[in-house]
Amino acid sequence: MGDIAFSNGITANGNGANGKNHSLNGYRKSCWYEEEIEENLRWCFALKSILHTGASQYQDIALLDTKPFGKALVIDGKLQSAEIDEFIYHECLVHPALLHYPNPKNVFIMGGGEGSTARELLRHKTIDKVVMCDIDEEVVEFCKSHLHVNKEAFRDPRLEIIINDARAELEASKESYDVIIGDLADPIEGGPCYKLYTKSFYEFTVKPKMKQGGIFVTQAGPAGIFSHTEVFSCIYNTLRQVFKYVVPYSAHIPSYADIWGWVMASDSPINLSAEDLDLKMKQRIKGENRYLDGKTFSSASTLSKTVRNSLDSETHVYTEGSERFIYGHGKHNQA
Repeated sequence: MGDIAFSNGITANGNGANGKNHSLNGYRKSCWYEEEIEENLRWCFALKSILHTGASQYQDIALLDTKPFGKALVIDGKLQSAEIDEFIYHECLVHPALLHYPNPKNVFIMGGGEGSTARELLRHKTIDKVVMCDIDEEVVEFCKSHLHVNKEAFRDPRLEIIINDARAELEASKESYDVIIGDLADPIEGGPCYKLYTKSFYEFTVKPKMKQGGIFVTQAGPAGIFSHTEVFSCIYNTLRQVFKYVVPYSAHIPSYADIWGWVMASDSPINLSAEDLDLKMKQRIKGENRYLDGKTFSSASTLSKTVRNSLDSETHVYTEGSERFIYGHGKHNQA
């Protein structure tokens, strides 16, 4: 539930957006973005300008130029990524799974319309094909136009963009994949993605499209000491019902104001050492990671005592009819 407001209490109404400065009676006001993380907890930061706002059939979209985090993509009132630290999220989402797979050639991205997941995948020298399947064409076109950091990824001939529901596309596809990545919006009530976190989806749609030894990885929501019980623990437990080996891990992302979680799953062991991961990074990845190396992943997959105990004792399985949602109603409120 994101709001844009001025320091004198006047909220933005969309007039003067698209990068223009807002002023009242000849002076420039301070403009802030505010997101309600929990019922009694809000997170806000100063804006330089509102670069663009729009709406698709599925979601509200905004691109904000923030003072602390640079350009920030906001969908349905929830911050998706920020220029200054999105590399943390995307390196963690992509590289552990690809490095644990012997020779990844083709990858399917569920969601990922921003283009950053594809960008990180295409740094891997072994990759022949990346299929990015996002339901919202307007988000994809928006990101193509406005997120210049991903312009080379969108132009890469190895990237195939499909506008469709990820479930329908996987079920119809005759291909199988080395790695499948869930770069979906958070499971929020009223949002378009929560059904793609269910046991039936993992078991009957995702797993049959994975090659022998294939790896599935998904973003799994907030994973902080207090927030991990929202969805992180039950996504982990749900994947344990479907796959033999399941590895949860997390990292702090400053613009999210929390620790964030991912879960990696396979029917083959996921157990490379830090040294093995570093060697594979040097052999396979073009350029240097800014965040992730072998020691960092070892640390990320060593969760705190509280979170480990919660995950070990979690019994909830995510199904249609027993959903869990992160806080928020899935609408961006710009008055």
